[in-house]
Amino acid sequence: MRKWVLPLLLILLMLLPGVARAQDPITISSLQVQIWPEYDHPSVLVIYKITLSPGTSFPASLSIHIPLAAGEPNAVAAKQVDGSLYTIDATRQVAGDWAAINFSTSVSEVQLEFYDPSLQKDGNGRHYEYIWPGDYAVSQFVMQVQKPYDATDMRISPSLGAGATGSDSLTYYTQNIGAIPAGQKITLTIDYQKPTDTLSVESLPVQPSSNIPLSSAPDLNVSTWLPWILGILGAGLIIGGIIWFWQTGRQRPTAQARRRRSRAGLSEAQVSAGPDEGAVYCSQCGKRALPGDQFCRYCGTRIHTK
Repeated sequence: MRKWVLPLLLILLMLLPGVARAQDPITISSLQVQIWPEYDHPSVLVIYKITLSPGTSFPASLSIHIPLAAGEPNAVAAKQVDGSLYTIDATRQVAGDWAAINFSTSVSEVQLEFYDPSLQKDGNGRHYEYIWPGDYAVSQFVMQVQKPYDATDMRISPSLGAGATGSDSLTYYTQNIGAIPAGQKITLTIDYQKPTDTLSVESLPVQPSSNIPLSSAPDLNVSTWLPWILGILGAGLIIGGIIWFWQTGRQRPTAQARRRRSRAGLSEAQVSAGPDEGAVYCSQCGKRALPGDQFCRYCGTRIHTK
């Protein structure tokens, strides 16, 4: 029995590093938290752009907590190599005042979005408090707040510095908080004045989602297609005229022959029938009189009947 003890110990020592690596906690290389109050919804849109650390083993299982009042997340997606986002399956598990969004990813970049309805309105005044619950250690924690359309007296605590105008003409306040350990909460409060309920998205200019390739758009230039259209119509008329002339040329002799046969048949019938024995003729002009005539309809001579 003793001879098996040493080999078993060696095998266990070889497996321990692998077990330790499998149990290493997931860390986030960079996390960008985007907070957009009253953007396309009367609440606050919160976007997590997560990049996992290079040493992460895939598939990786994550659990991100969002406020319970937020309900189901608006989106959970993985970023592919081409930059496009693809929805991935996620489950929601209630835990006190929070809801854990659990999902698994096979890529390092994921995005989580939800609407937080805890925005408080008091007349023109707005107040919102955001909390990062500290789910994971983050090497680079970046926060960004979008200034709502027609908002004034914007106050953010802690300060995210001076705002900068983005390509959509909205103002963004951005600050790199740096590294934070797992379990550390980050709190941010936002206060501003807004005289209307107009959403920011309603003020943005309408733009196509992507450029339309010229080769994919149909050529509707009339000057280009008009000669072809006229040529096709002209060819159709010529072919129709030839067919009509050919058909009428075949039918005309048949009709004439039919009429000739009718006349010939009529003459033969008249000849074969011979003179009517009861007929009366004018003695002056020889025209046939109808029954009951007393005078010739042609010369007026009195008809003499037998």
